[in-house]
Amino acid sequence: MEFELKSAVPGIDVPSSSTNESNNDHHDDDECDDRTTSPIQQQGDDYSIARDKPRRQIRKPARYTNDYLTAYALSIAQEVNDGVEPVSYTEVVSCVESSQWLGAMNEEIQSLYKNNTWTLTELPKDKRPLKCKWIYKKDGILGVENARCKARLFVKCFNQKEGIDFNEIFSTVVRHTSIRVLLAFVSLFDLELEQLDVKTAFLHGELEEEIYMEQPEGFIVPGKEHFVCRLKKSLYGLKQAPRQWYKRFDSFMIGQGYCRSQFDDCIYFQTFQDGSFIYLLLYVDDMLIASRDKFSIRKLKTQLSNEFEMKELGATKKILGMEIRRDRQAGKLFLSQQRYIEKVLDRFNMNDCKPVSTPLAAHFKLSSDLCPDTKEDMEYMSHVPYANAIGSLMYAMICTRPDLAYAVSMVSRYMHNPDKKH
Repeated sequence: MEFELKSAVPGIDVPSSSTNESNNDHHDDDECDDRTTSPIQQQGDDYSIARDKPRRQIRKPARYTNDYLTAYALSIAQEVNDGVEPVSYTEVVSCVESSQWLGAMNEEIQSLYKNNTWTLTELPKDKRPLKCKWIYKKDGILGVENARCKARLFVKCFNQKEGIDFNEIFSTVVRHTSIRVLLAFVSLFDLELEQLDVKTAFLHGELEEEIYMEQPEGFIVPGKEHFVCRLKKSLYGLKQAPRQWYKRFDSFMIGQGYCRSQFDDCIYFQTFQDGSFIYLLLYVDDMLIASRDKFSIRKLKTQLSNEFEMKELGATKKILGMEIRRDRQAGKLFLSQQRYIEKVLDRFNMNDCKPVSTPLAAHFKLSSDLCPDTKEDMEYMSHVPYANAIGSLMYAMICTRPDLAYAVSMVSRYMHNPDKKH
């Protein structure tokens, strides 16, 4: 059996088996003498490992060689040029759709200037500026508009300190049960259902703290490079931005004579003398408006447009990932998450899975006894996106698939230590 000897002393090379085979002509007594003499003794009495050991040659790792760097750069450039959403301002400048992305950034900056979001000033000595970052995304509502380039300026909120940069951050959103109840009313009473979107919603909140931010990349004012932005209104990424937006919208709706529901803080309604009514549901910057009278809806849209920059989306076709389809003649309304579920299946490589009618068959018996107890099994399961899959199924369960509730509740019990059977 061939093997290779390893020296116990660093820097001392021991002949390998191939070297020994090449020296088979040596006498056996010479080999015995070599074995009885230690490597250090062969070097002499004045040998010092620290001083005389051979220095290893430092080589650059293969992944940092020029060839690999060039291949990596070309692959990234190819991805950007193929229409993939850029992740930095540098990629925006060099990509094929550069003009579209820069146009989206200009539109965002103009909206910030129009809203008087900040003023340029010198940074006080006792303050530190927050960093910011551009986020790029292609977005569009199916059946309403084509996908378009959108750019948003975000503040890096992980630099914020509680008590200095923010205090309260909690903000409510409408419940999914409230959305389903409203859709049931729409179907039952044949109401008009329309959708609105607030452009740059978080920019409307008034800040109560003194916050400074670095100037955004690509839009640094010449001659004022050392200046910073003193934020007057909230910005995307700030921890308090959702709450400040909700407080601003809530005060506006109350001022217009609307009442807030005592069961859901994001439901606003108003009744009129003729017995008609109008409902508005708010989920961050998405709004659903329902009423029998189109005139009431147009009036509310005008009031909102005078106060905020709105985008009218017409009849509701999609909300929170749920596609909405109406058959007004039959008095029916359908909800679907087909596209969402297809994305979930694609994410977890289950496009070709076998469909079944029962989410969890009766013969599946799950318990904590099935949890892995060996390090190998735990290591294997640590790479399985178990919790991600459950979260994705849970959102579908909440919105349109209550038939998944029992199965999701069963597998959720073992998220801390799941096994393959789970």
